Amino acid sequence: MYYKNRYNVKYTTLLCMISIAINFICGYITTRLGLPLYLDSIGTITAAVFVGYIPAIAVGFLTNLIKCFFDIESIYYGIFNMLIAVCTAFVVQKDYLRKPWKLIILAPVLTIVTCIPDSLLTWFFNDRAIGGTGEAIAVRFSQYIGDLPAQFLADLVVEAADKTISVIIVIFIVLLTPKKIIDRIISVWTRYEQINKNLRMWSKDTMRRTVSLRTKLVAILLFSSMLIASIATAISYMLFRNELIKDHIKLAEGLTSVIVNSIDVDKVDEYIAHGTDAEGYQETLDELYKLRGASTDIEYIYVYKIMEDGCHVVFDLDTEDIEASKPGDIIEFDPSFEKYISALLAGESIEPVLSNDKFGSLLTVYKPVYDSNGVCQCYAAVDVSMNALSTYGYGFAARLISTMLGFFVIVVGFGLWFSERSLIMPINTMAYCVSRFVYNSDDEREQSVERMKQLNIDTGDEIENLYHAFVTTTDETMQYIEDVKNKNETISQMQSGLILVLADLVESRDKCTGDHVRKTAAYVRIIMNEMKRLGIYEDQLTDEFMNDVESAAPLHDVGKIYISDTILNKPGKLTDEEFGIMRSHAALGSEIIDRAIEIVPDSGYLSEAKNLAEYHHEKWNGKGYPNGIAADDIPLSARIMAVADVFDALVSQRSYKQPFTFEQAQDIIRNDAGTHFDPKVVEAFLSAEDEIRAVAEDFSYKYDPNNE
Repeated sequence: MYYKNRYNVKYTTLLCMISIAINFICGYITTRLGLPLYLDSIGTITAAVFVGYIPAIAVGFLTNLIKCFFDIESIYYGIFNMLIAVCTAFVVQKDYLRKPWKLIILAPVLTIVTCIPDSLLTWFFNDRAIGGTGEAIAVRFSQYIGDLPAQFLADLVVEAADKTISVIIVIFIVLLTPKKIIDRIISVWTRYEQINKNLRMWSKDTMRRTVSLRTKLVAILLFSSMLIASIATAISYMLFRNELIKDHIKLAEGLTSVIVNSIDVDKVDEYIAHGTDAEGYQETLDELYKLRGASTDIEYIYVYKIMEDGCHVVFDLDTEDIEASKPGDIIEFDPSFEKYISALLAGESIEPVLSNDKFGSLLTVYKPVYDSNGVCQCYAAVDVSMNALSTYGYGFAARLISTMLGFFVIVVGFGLWFSERSLIMPINTMAYCVSRFVYNSDDEREQSVERMKQLNIDTGDEIENLYHAFVTTTDETMQYIEDVKNKNETISQMQSGLILVLADLVESRDKCTGDHVRKTAAYVRIIMNEMKRLGIYEDQLTDEFMNDVESAAPLHDVGKIYISDTILNKPGKLTDEEFGIMRSHAALGSEIIDRAIEIVPDSGYLSEAKNLAEYHHEKWNGKGYPNGIAADDIPLSARIMAVADVFDALVSQRSYKQPFTFEQAQDIIRNDAGTHFDPKVVEAFLSAEDEIRAVAEDFSYKYDPNNE
């Protein structure tokens, strides 16, 4: 029976509010006392133990969301509180409430779950340096094992202590909870979990070859959430990167403008020729050193005169790692500037250039220095280090990913919870009830309908509408099921009778054919049975196909109803014109059955009747009529009918010929295999010689359609 887990809204809301308060109070105490602990997940663990992962996730999310108004960094750690909620809910069994000491297993589980991601986040948040609550411990370890391992070890110690104390406090909370509340929680959850387990086992057994709705919803939620989170993270990172680059460009452009104003442009050639010996050179060089000290991000400052043979050094500054080039030295063009060489030789401005080579990741800004005649004498250049992009980028990316993961967990968690209780369980329950529906008797059918009514699904949405409509429809359907069965049997009998009446009507006009339609139907069934026994076209010879072909066989010459009696019963040989009219019966028969199909479009036997009527005079080699198609393009049913039709014509007496012997007819069929007939169909026909002979020699043999 369907069971909707009805949370006591007031009880659950109150518990969540208390849990959030516990998280705040305990976190505040540790902060005020300066303890190397968090203790801000005690309420989250408590909520997960009592009411499951969804309320606990809400507690963890809201705790960190509220805390971020006082400490923005808190939002980045919200994922840990939600992971704690999920892990606690999945690890803890409800009997732990009666044996609280078992909850101690949570301490190592939660330590492992939170330690590694906490260490990585702290590492990146501090620009890949030691930090966080365990910083003092990590500093001591770092001299022996390195910074990152020390960070992890310190966080492991802190997390182990924090989670152990938190779990012990939760155990005391459970011990202090009244037994009546504990029993109520356990009974509610036990009943729900048992019903859900039974439904999942049934669903798994009945859907082995399909993908369950649960799997599809999980896939959709995971994919959509990950896609949105990935796109948002990527866009945010790109915006951050672009803004950082813009800031560095502004810094470099502002600095190059100052450098341009500091250079005596009329002395550029003198500076190149004489260097420090030139008047005013040293003063300008000292000024450039001062400008470089304006920002730690400024890596290099230099002034080049661009000429065909390379960059002629006007000014260059020493760094800690690289000695400056001397005035007049010629520097080869850097590969990253190849596309700008023509513009530089022309004295034009170029866009900032990003490069990453032996000098590191740099943003270079070149500004032309013009003399009083407007001629570019040299370029002032500033290289700004872009190492900050990666340094800040790691921390920014880590914050983004952490925040997005928090939203990812809460979206997926609530999505799964909602789909499980509002979609999957009620749908599975209805499906389970229907699968157990019994049709054997009126009493059993009534009991099955009554069981469906007792489900009482009340989701308050379209699922509930579906349930009520389903119950109503099922109830009404059961009242008419017997009448439908009786009517179906009557219709089936009428259909078979009408086919034979129509076939007899056509046959009665042709005085030469005798029992042709009945004999060919018998031959067709015998050939199909033999083909199935020999494994010929077994993928096409389904029971439905064979029944349809046998039922439709009497209609293969239905088109003869349009052929005049003069031609149909002419005792002698037909003229070419008459033969052409006679041949038209195939196409005419197809048209007749087409009109029938328009009235009864879903009738399988009519489709085969059309194939038989239109194509039974086609030949394997493509020289038949009316369409001249060949081989497998001819429907299988028509290829079978072609053998049966020709054989009966050969062994039957006509006004214009004597019958061939059975052996002669067989030889003709055998010889025409591969030209007139499908060789495989002929193989089955010859293999069923005894049954074919019995029908041919004495049609008093009452052919049983089910005889094989």
